[in-house]
Amino acid sequence: MGVLSAIARTLRPAPAVAALTAGALALSACGGSSLDQSGGGESGGPVKIGLLIPLSGVYAPLGQDMRDGFTLYLDQHGGKLGGREAEVVSADEGEGPQTGVPAAQKLVSQDRTTAVVGVVNSATALGLRDFFTESKQPLLVANAGADAITAGRKSDYVWRTSFANGKVGAALGPAVAKEAEGGVYLIAADYAAGREMVAGFRKAFEAAGGKVAGEKYTPFGKTQDYQPYLSAIRSSGAKAVYAFYAGAEAVSFVKQYKQFGLSGEIPLYGTGFLTEGDVLKAQGQAAVGTKTSLHYSAELDTPRNKEFVAAYQKAFNEPPTVYSVQAYDAAAALDKALAKTKGAGGQKLAEALREVGPIDSPRGPWSFDAAHDAQQKYYLREVRSSGGAMVNAVVGELS
Repeated sequence: MGVLSAIARTLRPAPAVAALTAGALALSACGGSSLDQSGGGESGGPVKIGLLIPLSGVYAPLGQDMRDGFTLYLDQHGGKLGGREAEVVSADEGEGPQTGVPAAQKLVSQDRTTAVVGVVNSATALGLRDFFTESKQPLLVANAGADAITAGRKSDYVWRTSFANGKVGAALGPAVAKEAEGGVYLIAADYAAGREMVAGFRKAFEAAGGKVAGEKYTPFGKTQDYQPYLSAIRSSGAKAVYAFYAGAEAVSFVKQYKQFGLSGEIPLYGTGFLTEGDVLKAQGQAAVGTKTSLHYSAELDTPRNKEFVAAYQKAFNEPPTVYSVQAYDAAAALDKALAKTKGAGGQKLAEALREVGPIDSPRGPWSFDAAHDAQQKYYLREVRSSGGAMVNAVVGELS
């Protein structure tokens, strides 16, 4: 996938959008019949956008954050994208391609959307590549991180506003090589994302002169007791650890890392999903000192991000996550592209996405690269206690 979040939380109802007039925004779990089925093809008429996110299952918290981020952008822009009223049809991606692929196909074939935004699971994104290419409709991936989405299987109609797994890991490699005084142990969940996160890190880490003290992949979704792996880390003589875990596994690993006494002996590094969102809340004090790489933190000290965080907290009563920003920025990219097409969708909209230029994002300015990936800064974050809560403080830029 991109990232698993198994920390359950009740989905909040979608907030009302400011400046709603005559149905400027409509949210429906499966695409309501009350929505205009024209697909918004008329110049100046409504534009219909599909929002394909997990509304049920273990990924639902990510889906909620993505929906909130997308909705906030619309709220701040009068319910419009490209100057046209936006109608949003939401569909449940579920937990994988078995549910996500047919849900996306319905958005395009029956609901007649102009573009689709979302997708948490990488297998879903890869499974949709040919469908969107053949349908000539843009898909803006707002989370799924498989490297192949915008590399080996690049499509003119598939764009990504989030990240590629290998790039998140690679951003941290040189920093760890510089800070760690000795070998580094690599550990991750044994699935595609885990292996890509480690591969990206290892390549950049070794290129910067780093040495690997050991490498281990734990059974994905099945490991609850990490003590045997923590014992191996201790006996390896490693001077630091690089880990990729997310969701419930990240909570268990970080807590047990602390309980085993390693956090006071061997610095822990990882990609930002190790300590992001609800995961960090569940880890609490056990995560203090953990350093991660990611393209966003709610603690980013810029006027643009402060404005965004304040608006998000006012709307949803909690800080934004990287998932919120990725969907918020997908709306921003569509807004700029739709403004260029003057009502046209399909191929012309895909071509316009190539020309949207820099996006003024809470994460910092970014733009699409030649592979249709987000070309962006990555930040070095450290978990610290602030005002009684754990936060991912930004301690530097990585790229």
